[in-house]
Amino acid sequence: MDISRQFVRQKQPCAEGFRWFLRHFERGSDYQPLLDALVDAGRVSDACWLMDQFGPTKSVLEVDALDVDAMVFAGSLHVRGPIDIGTVLRVGGSLRADSGLRVGRRVEIGENLWAAGNILAMGKLKVDGDVRADWSLLVEESLDCGGDLRVGRDIEVGAGCRVGGQTAVGGDVSVGGNMECLSHLRIRGGLKVRGNAWAGQGIEVREGIAVRDHLEACWGIVAGESITAGGAIKAGESLEAGEFITAGEGYGIYAGLNVPVDVWEASAWVRARALPSRLLSGHWRGSSAS
Repeated sequence: MDISRQFVRQKQPCAEGFRWFLRHFERGSDYQPLLDALVDAGRVSDACWLMDQFGPTKSVLEVDALDVDAMVFAGSLHVRGPIDIGTVLRVGGSLRADSGLRVGRRVEIGENLWAAGNILAMGKLKVDGDVRADWSLLVEESLDCGGDLRVGRDIEVGAGCRVGGQTAVGGDVSVGGNMECLSHLRIRGGLKVRGNAWAGQGIEVREGIAVRDHLEACWGIVAGESITAGGAIKAGESLEAGEFITAGEGYGIYAGLNVPVDVWEASAWVRARALPSRLLSGHWRGSSAS
């Protein structure tokens, strides 16, 4: 892609960035060499702005390892060894890492992200497609995944977490803000959320669920241990805990919100070790201990 001065001017760049472009590329430049030059000059935000204007390409780059301060690549990237980025990693297509991935500030991937090891982002992680980490996923700020999220071990997110598809996790999940999963949420460990937790389908957790504010699923909620929330607990269908179900002081527990009352016994039953206090809807089936 040939980027001319007229082409750039039409996108209304900042004055300082446009002057830099004229000084270094008076006759224009190809797309990726311009991105590389901006990053080398420390103008990473300008490189990201340029990608916002012109979008991804179909090019593919394969390297043995990646250890740089920042990288903005318009195509897809395949790294056979470890990835260590000091500040920003921006990829227009997909990123495949045959080892681990560590980024000091922000990660933004236009398609899918897959890592055979850990994914560690010291800032924000935004992926428009699927995210897969065969080991653990650690994000110090927010996580925004547009597709499915699959992690072999633990997930720890410092702020909010949004997943557009299904979530499957082999270990524990800890989220420092709100958690939103537009599809099904399945966790083999425990779930701890320091905000609201919401799922567009069901929630299955092998251990316990602890939510600081409200807990809600449009389908059912099942936990192998206790379910606790500082606010209300709402399930569109059934609700079950291996131990106890406890809502916040003054809040209710609701099952069967999305099914007719006359089918509650089959599709909106509630089970726990003891009858939950303030169970306001659903069919109490009896103690899970029996």
